[in-house]
Amino acid sequence: MAAPAVAPFATAIEMLRALNTRAISAVELLDLHIARIERLNPTLNAIVTFDFERARAAAKAADDARARGDDRPLLGLPLTIKDCIDVAGLPTTSGLVERRDHRPDRDAPLVHRVKEAGGVIMGKTNVPPLAGDWNADNPLFGRTNNPWNLERVPGGSTGGGAAALAAGLTPLEFGSDIGGSIRVPAAMCGVFGHRPSWTAVPASGHYPGFTLPNPANVLNVLGPLARSAADLELALAVVAGPEPGHDVAWRLHLPPPRHERLAEFSVAMLPPIPWAPLDEAVEATMEKVMETLARAGATVAPAQPNGFGDWRAHFELYEKLLGIALTADLTPEERARQAAMLDDLDDPLWRGYAAGLRASAPDAVHWLSDRELYREEFRTFFRRWDILIAPITPRAAYPHPDLHIPMPLRRLQIAGREQPYSLQIVYPQVAILCGLPATAFPAGTDGEGLPIGLQAIGPFLEDRTTLRFVELLSTEIGGFRRPPGYD
Repeated sequence: MAAPAVAPFATAIEMLRALNTRAISAVELLDLHIARIERLNPTLNAIVTFDFERARAAAKAADDARARGDDRPLLGLPLTIKDCIDVAGLPTTSGLVERRDHRPDRDAPLVHRVKEAGGVIMGKTNVPPLAGDWNADNPLFGRTNNPWNLERVPGGSTGGGAAALAAGLTPLEFGSDIGGSIRVPAAMCGVFGHRPSWTAVPASGHYPGFTLPNPANVLNVLGPLARSAADLELALAVVAGPEPGHDVAWRLHLPPPRHERLAEFSVAMLPPIPWAPLDEAVEATMEKVMETLARAGATVAPAQPNGFGDWRAHFELYEKLLGIALTADLTPEERARQAAMLDDLDDPLWRGYAAGLRASAPDAVHWLSDRELYREEFRTFFRRWDILIAPITPRAAYPHPDLHIPMPLRRLQIAGREQPYSLQIVYPQVAILCGLPATAFPAGTDGEGLPIGLQAIGPFLEDRTTLRFVELLSTEIGGFRRPPGYD
């Protein structure tokens, strides 16, 4: 049998180039991916809702459009969407059995832009219930496995999408991130992911969340995952822009990257947060990247914004706002019950979240004002530095947890000791509270050969700076590698 005109692990840009040169048709490229999904997905359970019939019609339409001279940026490219993001006619379940038949009648703005750009949606990917965990396991669709080791989590909550990318089932995924849900699975599966700046991409049409634009959403964003930083930049260019209604007058102009050579960047390496331990392999990866940057001529040193101290106050403020965001639909009685349960734990990791459960409207207004103080500190910091590199996860992918144990009670082996499972949110929130862009990239492996990812955090709305930096750095440290056993 002749080899396909494009490899299944090619980047999205390479696949689009093959489509544009007529080396392969959109229908053929879709069939290549469907064949891989049918062969490999039963073991991974990464893609849980399939839309092959409509995808074939869209691929045929893309081939016809290209023959007429159409050159839209994603024309004919097959891709996947996280379950939580609305695609008209497909279930948006967020992993809940009671939502198995919920089929929105319109696309989320992000999905609308993907379709307008010619993207071919093959299906939707798995998540934990309410996208509220760092795995992808739920009573409706079951468990997604990490292609690097089927007994390990793929990360979450965009775990199905990251696993599908790493296994070559899709070249592009769109997910969401309120607690690391793009960057954590990217790190654990060895792929790239970009958390866009707050407001840079419409966040409506997402469950849990809001069907319509809501200015109270200051934490959750939607963004892409891919097998290269260049693919992330392409995807961001497609979906970036104001929410519907705002586009009557508003336009988004993301500035170009600050630099085009690695040696021109000033890079801060986040010092370890003292109460959030890291595995030795993660610390060693941070050190390796720092040495690589120094050899490349970049200015690099440990640094963080002034006034952040040990990050506890920053973290508690994030948790307060997260507690408001994630429980907006609960009754006052249910919020009070959950807050009392967290009080009984007397765990500082959940203190802020419990306060968010009890928040009044004046509390929320004051906390948003406090957020602005941190945003100003970051603006000052990024006048001196271009990039802040930080860990994403405290360790590589770990064994599937016992989901019968409530998250606040779970434990995780980190650096040879049992630690609270919830420590996984500490490093992702470094970028979340202030709405900063953060690009996840594969940076190394641990002693078991499992991927370790880091994140490049940048100034607000300077997403192209983190994306270009990661693209340049990846040429020095290596980018995506396919998991063993996948061809």
